[in-house]
Amino acid sequence: MNKDDKSFLSLGAFIFGGIALVFGGYALAVSPSDSAKTVQTAATEAATVVDISLKEFSMSPMMPTVPPGDVTIRVTNNGTIAHNFAVPDRSVTTGDLQPGESKTVTVKNATEGELAFICTIPAHADSGMKGMLMVETGAAASGSDSGSATETTVMTNEQMDAAMEERALRFVNEKKGTFGGTPLAPKVLADGTKEFDLTAEIVDWEVEPGKVVKAWTYNGMVPGPEMKVDVGDKVRIVLQNDLPESTSLHMHGVRVPNAMDGVDPYTQDPILPGDSFTYEFTALEPAVGMYHSHHNAQTQVPNGLAGAFLIGEMPIPDSLKEKGITTIDKSVNMVLNDSGTIGLSLNGKSFPATEPYAMAVGETMLVNYYNEGLMAHPMHMHQPVGWIIARDGQPLAEPVAEDTITVAPGERYTVLYHFEDPGVWAWHCHILNHAEGPTGMFGMVTAVIVS
Repeated sequence: MNKDDKSFLSLGAFIFGGIALVFGGYALAVSPSDSAKTVQTAATEAATVVDISLKEFSMSPMMPTVPPGDVTIRVTNNGTIAHNFAVPDRSVTTGDLQPGESKTVTVKNATEGELAFICTIPAHADSGMKGMLMVETGAAASGSDSGSATETTVMTNEQMDAAMEERALRFVNEKKGTFGGTPLAPKVLADGTKEFDLTAEIVDWEVEPGKVVKAWTYNGMVPGPEMKVDVGDKVRIVLQNDLPESTSLHMHGVRVPNAMDGVDPYTQDPILPGDSFTYEFTALEPAVGMYHSHHNAQTQVPNGLAGAFLIGEMPIPDSLKEKGITTIDKSVNMVLNDSGTIGLSLNGKSFPATEPYAMAVGETMLVNYYNEGLMAHPMHMHQPVGWIIARDGQPLAEPVAEDTITVAPGERYTVLYHFEDPGVWAWHCHILNHAEGPTGMFGMVTAVIVS
């Protein structure tokens, strides 16, 4: 197939066919952009009224000012995953709000001072979802609309279609940024030990075009670089901590001595800012492992401190060889995330910045799914069936065919996809509010281009 033909598949098929193929026929009630959202609220006459918006991962406004007395707070989840709003000192909470959902709560008889509010879902507050209600005598309420009912704004069908097409075009036309997870070549020491040097540091990381966050990284990338060794290799990992807080390194799913398990304060002291620690072990058995922080992990890992660690090769089952799947033409590590500064992402990127993958008819892709997020993700590739050949690095007695593979936090699945039909095939999390809304695809979506 020539270059022009591939361009036709990449552009035309994805833009004008991909959207229907990805999620054709469903209407999802997630919140659109601030300029086009539906908010249902009720007028409140007696109380001061404040509107607070929840998103990944912020509450806006963070420090609304109100006079003493009853304060009515109208909370809307304008994000893409569930959030909540709580004032712990007053036992006031909305409960979990789904994307697009709103709820009104009231703080009775607020007195002069400060009242903290947070999202109580694990890790959300540490990721930025917290604020302070500032109660000041004589203050005019900020963040409110003086108690009047909010006018409903709804996107027209034409506006929705245009927004979806514009976002799909961005996936095709916009220049891709730097991808993480690139292989890290070890230094081979005199005794044959393979040494990998990692630096934990905070850098600016572009999650999607125009959205740059403070990512916690290994060697300046999300996910961290892939480290791969053979069974029997002696391994040395030197971790330099350039973070503003202590850290440690845990080899998840990899057999190591207890002293190298990376769980401070049990197996080691925390690695202080500016210090380093050396992990040494022998690669005793094959593994599809991952490495990540085990210090303040609910913040450090979702913010980016995770990567793939592989030992040996995963064999193709004989039963699949009999079906004609005899070689692996491309191997992909797919790190899933949903929280922290990175948010809903595949390998540290959100659509339309996600990486597309090119394959040819008859070729086979091996995918190692890693879930480093806080919730399970059912991953679905359109058209080819996924043959699960290993779970958590352990080969299955027989491969299992699945088109939607649910990967829980901490799990790894190894899957073979054999491509038999040309086209642009969407690949996404099938929790649909992780993948597409009224303004188009976002978050955990990419595509495989088969020529």
